[in-house]
Amino acid sequence: MEIWDAYKEDGSLAGCDLIRGEIIPDGLFHLVSEVIVRHTDGDFLVMQRDYNKKVYPGMFEATASGGVVKGESTEECAIRELKEETGIDGAKLKFISKSVDPTTQGIYYIYLCETDCDKKSIILQEGETISYQWMGQDEFIRFVETDQYIKADKKFKQSYLKTLK
Repeated sequence: MEIWDAYKEDGSLAGCDLIRGEIIPDGLFHLVSEVIVRHTDGDFLVMQRDYNKKVYPGMFEATASGGVVKGESTEECAIRELKEETGIDGAKLKFISKSVDPTTQGIYYIYLCETDCDKKSIILQEGETISYQWMGQDEFIRFVETDQYIKADKKFKQSYLKTLK
């Protein structure tokens, strides 16, 4: 069972807990950390979600992500999720943006990980991802516009994507 701290929309602690998978009461939010991975050569890592995922099965996204567990910081969560979902050590994270999505009751913290890892060393997390590919910046920007890419993922990263154009 995964326990989250509950937050108000302004990002302040609400003083109660949430349980992953249970309905989040109105007016409460949970924190989510997401990490965009960019290789030092300029390529971006794009991951394909497992077909057994309840949300966006088989779709592609440019992040390792997950819910921030009780007592964990958004950066700690980002580092943990990055390691779990890709095998990449994300000690060098740069905060990009924060956004609130009332429809998912999530407060999203987006980070960038610049890495010089061996591109063939990506480790897929069973039940989470089934494949990956590295894309150059122009290819990545075009791919985000395709039907294979999660549109909601693009929405939260638009401010960063605009800096790439």
